[in-house]
Amino acid sequence: MVTGLIKSKSVPFFIIIVICLFNVSCNRQNSAPSDELFRLHANVDSRWVSFENQSGMKANGGMTNKGAKGHPCESLNAGESKVLLDISGTGIIHRIWITLSKRDPITLRALKIEIYWDHSLKPAVQAPFGDFFCDIFGKTSAFENELFSNPEGRSFNCYIPMPFKKGAKIIVTNESKERLDNLFYDVDYEFNDSFDSSTLYFHAWWNREQKTEIGRDYTILPHIQGQGRYLGTHIGVIADSVYKGFWWGEGEFKVYLDGDKQFPTIVGTGTEDFVGSGWGLSVFINRFQGCLLADTSQGKYSFYRYHIKDPIFFYKDINITMQQIGGGTVSQVMHALGKGVKLKPITIGINGNNIRLLESQKQVDFADSKLKDYWLNFYRSDDWSSVAFFYLNSPEDNLPSIQEVDKRTKSIQ
Repeated sequence: MVTGLIKSKSVPFFIIIVICLFNVSCNRQNSAPSDELFRLHANVDSRWVSFENQSGMKANGGMTNKGAKGHPCESLNAGESKVLLDISGTGIIHRIWITLSKRDPITLRALKIEIYWDHSLKPAVQAPFGDFFCDIFGKTSAFENELFSNPEGRSFNCYIPMPFKKGAKIIVTNESKERLDNLFYDVDYEFNDSFDSSTLYFHAWWNREQKTEIGRDYTILPHIQGQGRYLGTHIGVIADSVYKGFWWGEGEFKVYLDGDKQFPTIVGTGTEDFVGSGWGLSVFINRFQGCLLADTSQGKYSFYRYHIKDPIFFYKDINITMQQIGGGTVSQVMHALGKGVKLKPITIGINGNNIRLLESQKQVDFADSKLKDYWLNFYRSDDWSSVAFFYLNSPEDNLPSIQEVDKRTKSIQ
């Protein structure tokens, strides 16, 4: 382009110079690593905390057994809590790595992780260990996405950046009935002076409804006030066997933003669409979305969705839900209704158009043989669980405490 301009006598020379300088600047920007790995940052102290150096203090690591791997792990008795991190200062957690000797569904759901910011009394993060690390039913194989990884199906890594202004604490509690013999971990963080008025605190909230209510949306994130960013969610579904043969994932994702009441600002088109797939859901792993478990025989599914490239900010409040809708052919649904299965028809899809049964003034004759093979969506009830990840302009939130261990672990194996 510049060569062509130079050949043209009508273009002023100073414009050519400006264009050349612009191109050089763009080339430099494009060639430089986005995170500038080669730069030395000022006022940053890098730290790791593990059982080999639980204080994280300088020159205080690996002191037991004369420095020869004397304290790599500890056990965790039934009912016991273990403080993995307790530090004061300003900084950011970059990575959490943990591996356990037991990784069955009950252990991962009964083990609880809590994270506190700035010496708060209420944890900002409350979640079952497995759900937090994207292993909802204890059956996840090796995977890696943008925020979590399990390299060989034997460890748990989290790369969510977690800044703090005055301090950070991480506690793991074994609420199972059995001793956990081997817990290894490290938390990688830095002390710095980068916390300012735009910095948000990381939060996570877990929920489960073992039997959702027909016609009422499942709550991913209850109403919270403040300013922040919704980061994403891990979701687990155990489809009720009474709906065997039906598809469970027609429900739409809803985000109520900054004063929304009856209707949301953001709404999806279906559950598998929410995680970037379509026409059903099977195992796939992408950076920002994926399905790690799709067990059709047991009706178990686990999937994740991160809003990193499509951020969701809120400035007053937010509330997030997912509809509880399934589907099948008209003949299948009528047969199930005849057997007493609890469901509520809502739409029939005919040649790409929906008959809206909740709005239509006309009575639909479901016995009409012409309708028998058309798709019918209906409200249904299943077992849903989820972890909602978000940032908030406060180290504490107003959300309910995590459910008791018996409710968390019931009927998940």
